[in-house]
Amino acid sequence: MSVVAQPSGRLSPAGRMVVPLLGTLIALVVVIAAGIATGIIPAIVIWLGGVILANIAIVRFIVAATAILLFTVPTAFVIIFMELKVIAFMNLRIGPNRVGPWGTLASVVHGLKVLSKEDFTPTGVDVSVFTLAPVATFVASVLAFMVLPFGPGLFGADLNVGLLYFFAVGGLGVIGLLMAGWASFNKYSLLGGLRSAAQLVSYEIPLTLSVVGVIMLAGTMSLNGIVQAQSGSFLDWFVVRQPLAFLVFFIAATAEANRTPFDLTEADSEIVAGFATEYSGMRFGFFFFAEYVNVFLLSGLAVVLFFGGWTAPIPWPWPVHFLLTPVDTLVALVAVLVGLPLVGSLLLALPTWMVRPRLSFARAYGTWLLLFVPLAIGLVLLYLLLNLDALLGIVWFFIKAYAFVFTFVWMRATLPRVRIDQLMGLAWKWLLPASLANLFLTALAILVVRP
Repeated sequence: MSVVAQPSGRLSPAGRMVVPLLGTLIALVVVIAAGIATGIIPAIVIWLGGVILANIAIVRFIVAATAILLFTVPTAFVIIFMELKVIAFMNLRIGPNRVGPWGTLASVVHGLKVLSKEDFTPTGVDVSVFTLAPVATFVASVLAFMVLPFGPGLFGADLNVGLLYFFAVGGLGVIGLLMAGWASFNKYSLLGGLRSAAQLVSYEIPLTLSVVGVIMLAGTMSLNGIVQAQSGSFLDWFVVRQPLAFLVFFIAATAEANRTPFDLTEADSEIVAGFATEYSGMRFGFFFFAEYVNVFLLSGLAVVLFFGGWTAPIPWPWPVHFLLTPVDTLVALVAVLVGLPLVGSLLLALPTWMVRPRLSFARAYGTWLLLFVPLAIGLVLLYLLLNLDALLGIVWFFIKAYAFVFTFVWMRATLPRVRIDQLMGLAWKWLLPASLANLFLTALAILVVRP
């Protein structure tokens, strides 16, 4: 019996993967070239452009919703990694340092581990409510992102009642926790659900009242309008004019996010894991994804309301803009990203090789190339920062927001958990009167200063 040798048998495993991909790529290029030559692809592009322009509002909403959904997952992973590293540093430990450079992929592995766990449904639970509870909690967090401005013009929707929408949608998260506690058929889960309802409803009142002074000063409930009302320097930020409101807001936001020292809804020393006791697998992961998304969400809201949003703390003293035509910009980018590393490394590698003949020219060239590539990327980013206000605004927004995220992590590593009676007493006896006092004082100041 003769055996016919297969051509693919001579290929390595990597070659067996590359050859089909290369063939597919060549076929795709041929199809695209044929479509351009026959005019089919230009006609399709023109038709799609007309459809997009005719439905630009719907397209913008779909793009914004997709971007927000894609943004929430890496946000949760980054905050998990911050918790692992920051708390380890504060406890004089190393923290994750094996998976990925400096342990940066540890949170990703944890997420994959949760995803691979068995999604178990205990006996006796209300299956439909039990399944929908984590989805309701996560969706409430994601919907609130739609009105949060990350930079000038970078938002999902600019509603004139954006702050009201934010609190209305964000408050829906408690429904998911109640659903989980009631449907789990477990006394600890029920206690956690009842605690979450009492805690979130109680702290929603001072949280909402604390921002009324900001609304009175800004004259709008649009989050973009509130940021624009703080433009200037850090002296124009509302934290300077509303320090008591910021203090009440920060304490109430910590309780709203179920963060230490107010994490009574999942107090492991008292009620196991609270509302999440019976959950496992990705349904369990959804609850904690929502918690970490809420941490960033409330940090971003604090930045928008009290710390100027995307504005810089000190205005740049003179305008710096290097405006080029699109063609000149493309040529400059190619020259900086490609020409500068290649030519610069060559010019410096020659004298280095001549001075140190033991060092091979290839190694000298590679060393200088590794130094020039980050320099070229840095120059391009600097150019974009100086010319794109939106990009610079995003940088300032994320610096401020992650400063608050760090504060939340710091509190978890430092503060003990309070008792449930202390938690409720703080909301009704201290924060509510303080927020009402701030409201009346702000109204009085406006009457005096703006007659």
